[in-house]
Amino acid sequence: MKRLPPRAVRRMQERLLSSSGISMNELGEANVVIDLGDRRIRIEGASVVELESPVGKVYQLLGGNVIEEVAASASRPEVSAPEVSDDDVALVAAQAGVSEEEARRALIEAGGDLAKAILSLRTKR
Repeated sequence: MKRLPPRAVRRMQERLLSSSGISMNELGEANVVIDLGDRRIRIEGASVVELESPVGKVYQLLGGNVIEEVAASASRPEVSAPEVSDDDVALVAAQAGVSEEEARRALIEAGGDLAKAILSLRTKR
């Protein structure tokens, strides 16, 4: 298959689009930031093309260096392990019939929920 130069491809694209009632304008290069809330996409040096149709305008980015970032506001706060009292550990250990060390681990995994920790230990047996 013969490879066409970019200028020829662009002319063919313009002819095809104009037959559909769409005009195409090349706007130049730009640096673009797309903010998606939980992450950001930065595109540096992209070629920007504006497509105008009876319905509205569409902007198309071609090429450029793409850099994805996690937005600062989307970073999750660190969750610390719940504080587990010795009384809770002793109660879970007695009810589940396990060592205090196992009871402490189960309580931390259960987020401090006594019933959940006891049930999880009993079902492991």
